[in-house]
Amino acid sequence: MLNFTIRRLIIAVPTLLFIAVVIFGLLQLAPGDPMAQVPLTVPPEVKERMREALGLGQPIHIQFWKWLVQFFWVEPQVLIDHIFGSHFADGKLRVLSWQTRSPVMDIVVQRMPQTLWVVGMSYIVGILIALPIGIYSAYRQYSIFDQLGTFIAMIGFSVPTFFTGVLLIVIFSVNMDHGSFWWFPSIYDTTLKVTDWASFGQQIRQMAMPVTVLALYNAAQISRFMRASMLDNLNQDYVRTARAKGVGERAVVMVHVLRNSLIPVVTVIALGVPQVFGGAIITEQVFKVNGLGQLLIGAIEANDLPMVQTLTFIFAVLIVLFNLIADVLYGILDPRIRYD
Repeated sequence: MLNFTIRRLIIAVPTLLFIAVVIFGLLQLAPGDPMAQVPLTVPPEVKERMREALGLGQPIHIQFWKWLVQFFWVEPQVLIDHIFGSHFADGKLRVLSWQTRSPVMDIVVQRMPQTLWVVGMSYIVGILIALPIGIYSAYRQYSIFDQLGTFIAMIGFSVPTFFTGVLLIVIFSVNMDHGSFWWFPSIYDTTLKVTDWASFGQQIRQMAMPVTVLALYNAAQISRFMRASMLDNLNQDYVRTARAKGVGERAVVMVHVLRNSLIPVVTVIALGVPQVFGGAIITEQVFKVNGLGQLLIGAIEANDLPMVQTLTFIFAVLIVLFNLIADVLYGILDPRIRYD
């Protein structure tokens, strides 16, 4: 398993490098100029100096290298100066955002906690809800619980998150805004600091609606996969053999069937993490969560190519990383799977 993990990590390097080249090349071909919003009264020589300050006067391969290096927070300044000479003589490896004139990665790091709080919590909640529902629905197939779970899952999977978000705002934030303790704010306060129980309660209340929207969508999808996988394994020969040998029903379902059923579900869960970050773009816009999703939308609207490149590459890194995690979990769940 260790050798397989090392090999996959080595393969991931050229894969991510190729993805980075594609992202950078495509966005370089996109129309747009960071000086387009500069007033016409600004002299051309001043605009040229502004372009140079943003690093746009350098060759394309130098711009790509600087963007790639700053993404991983690696600053081997002496080695780079030795290789590229005067291109890095100023000692500045930070790629600046065209919109804010600040280092791109500094802005991403500032926004990351908000996204992790909302998206990460929603995914964990969605998994914790989906797995028990999927297991019990399969074990009690066609029961009232199974039919109700199927109905709710279809609603959660079919209704878009922006509609669910607006609906929750209307119900719990607008109609219930009468000084009630359980009033849920419709706008996420990113300046809130948890220092006592009162601020902790406020943090929970403002996270409730965006987490609910994303958790409902995630739980609906994962529970359906869990149910289908459980039904497929409940009819296998090894289940009948275990029951014939006198193994308890609880052990048959929760040990033998569940472990084999989790193998395809792990793929859905692992590959769903990048999709949740993408889906959170809309949810963050609805609830004004100052996270990566809102940052990406603002960067696209402002034609901020360095920021768009960086956020797009983050999604690519997440896909490659969680692909690897899913493959490793296969070997843990099923001892018959060996990669060495």
